[in-house]
Amino acid sequence: MAEPRKDDDDAVHIEPEKRHSQSHSSSDDGSKAYREHTEANEGPARRTSVAALLRNPLAGMSEGDVIRDVDAFVDARGLSEHREVFQKGALLARVNQRDDGFESVSQLTEEDKTNLRYEISHRWHQPFMLYFLVLLCAGSAIVQGMDQTSVNGAQQFYFRTFQIPEEAVWQRGLLNGAPYLCSAVIGCWTNAPLNKFFGRRGTIFISCFISFVAGIWMAAADSWYNLLISRFALGFAVGAKSSTTPVYAAESAPKTIRGALTMMWQMWTAFGIMLGFVVSVAFQDTDFLGIDTQWRWMLGSTSIPPLIVMIQVYLCPESPRWYMEKNKWDKAYKAMRRLRSHDIQASRDMYYAYKLLEVEATQREGKNLWKEFFTVLRNRRAAQSSFFVMFMQQFCAVNVIAYYSTNIFIEAGFSERRALLVSFGTGVTNWIFAIPAIYTIDTFGRRNLLVVTFPLMALCLLWCGFSFLIPDDPATNEPTTAKLGSIAAAIYAFMAVYSPGAGPVPFTYSAEAFPLYIRDVGMSFATATCWGFNFIISLTWPALSLAFTPTGGFAWYAAWNIFGWIYAYFLLPETKNLTLEELDSVFSIGNREHAKYYMEKLPWYMNKYLLRRDVGPFEELYQFAGPEEGSRESGGVRGEKEAFGEEEKRV
Repeated sequence: MAEPRKDDDDAVHIEPEKRHSQSHSSSDDGSKAYREHTEANEGPARRTSVAALLRNPLAGMSEGDVIRDVDAFVDARGLSEHREVFQKGALLARVNQRDDGFESVSQLTEEDKTNLRYEISHRWHQPFMLYFLVLLCAGSAIVQGMDQTSVNGAQQFYFRTFQIPEEAVWQRGLLNGAPYLCSAVIGCWTNAPLNKFFGRRGTIFISCFISFVAGIWMAAADSWYNLLISRFALGFAVGAKSSTTPVYAAESAPKTIRGALTMMWQMWTAFGIMLGFVVSVAFQDTDFLGIDTQWRWMLGSTSIPPLIVMIQVYLCPESPRWYMEKNKWDKAYKAMRRLRSHDIQASRDMYYAYKLLEVEATQREGKNLWKEFFTVLRNRRAAQSSFFVMFMQQFCAVNVIAYYSTNIFIEAGFSERRALLVSFGTGVTNWIFAIPAIYTIDTFGRRNLLVVTFPLMALCLLWCGFSFLIPDDPATNEPTTAKLGSIAAAIYAFMAVYSPGAGPVPFTYSAEAFPLYIRDVGMSFATATCWGFNFIISLTWPALSLAFTPTGGFAWYAAWNIFGWIYAYFLLPETKNLTLEELDSVFSIGNREHAKYYMEKLPWYMNKYLLRRDVGPFEELYQFAGPEEGSRESGGVRGEKEAFGEEEKRV
């Protein structure tokens, strides 16, 4: 799930407007000054000043400036009847970076301040409509997860129905992986046009409609190539849904709970993955339509969750920020009021988002986004890091288990019934251990979670692979209980380690790594990477397992986890709790300098954590100014801190 960071989570994309000079004099002056400043400054210092404006575009404006800007805003956008509440909201947005900033706003009544204090102390006390929208997003995530794993049990039956032998490994792999091929090549790139023309709700509705139709189509398939086409069609829904739903939640939720709500995408996807295993167990004996027809019920059942989401979606308000992109300001305000407890909170969040849009539109103006994506060091480093985490989410081998665990357990010696039941346990484990990620990802850190879990996943895969070598019972020539138990325990342990690490980190990391002005391009790239390698995993595991046995296959992916640990330790920057400004600095460090620093720090880690010696602190790679030097607004990196500080003073 895409989880926006606290400092930039209100920003969305909008095209520059044509403004009338009289009604927009304050806004035009600010945009002109911003352009003149960015054109006159290049390099890291320029990126710092851009980030500072995106962090709070009202910083440096007096209360009088803000009031004049609000007056021009409401007059030009048909919101004059809400002038007073927008004036209060704008003054609140001006001090938005401090939780208690509203206490110094004299225009607020005591009732206003009481409501704002309550918002901070009772952050989960939100309007019903906000939680109704959260349920919608959870349902969309469940659809995603269930579409992924319902094939796990179904394939045991439709391979027999269509007489696809075990030796036809590429045909089997293509059938299972078809949705992810479509998603990587086509689906992920439909996200932008669908959102542009149909909005967040419309994109979710269309994606779920495709999932609904594809589920029925798969259940009714009368040949293996008909099933292949229906599964390929399912991929049209996967990319757009996975990119849009977290964004919809992020744009609608207040900043106090935004991170937790958007993080739930991963948790409910895991729940959907578990449901995919549930239907495999539930329908394993439903064969009254004929022998080996259980798969029709398993795949057909995936049409139920998207139908529920389709019914629910238009009962929710559209994203206020999407309305703002379309210049439908009255609808944006009505939608925001339905998602906030009080009008003053709605006006604050809407006006703040508008000012961020204004700065971002100026930043994007006249730029070739694809060129910026590849030619700017900061952007290349973000792309490289996002590619890595998305690649490793697949090549850590989780979807080998998600798609083939039933077949793996049967090959280990489990009966088909027991294999389906034990596979269900892997789904339960995945969901339960995804819940702690809501807390650990913002406390322990993204990079740290990967550095810790990659070697543990490698050990679990080696444990599982070598468990296949445990001799069978010589008396019965059947697998021993120790062998079966060891394989199942290793896979369960792997899922428990994966869920709080390589599960939630990739989408969270990719969503915050890119600068706002190329985030659409960056997320399309990252999502396509994820589903592309997902397809490769689905396609190749049957052939890999046949050629090298399960032992060799699991050892292969264990080696990739070791590679993941090495890369994450030496080359992957940390993004936890960093502002836009600090991320610009972090991703401006080259691979060589980053790797050199952590090579030098390796003995320190060994002395401190392995040998348990009392060692002094090691100089940090990233050094940012403290509150007394600008509240982290004049950050820098080793050897560059002074340059950043001087630029901020000059600005």
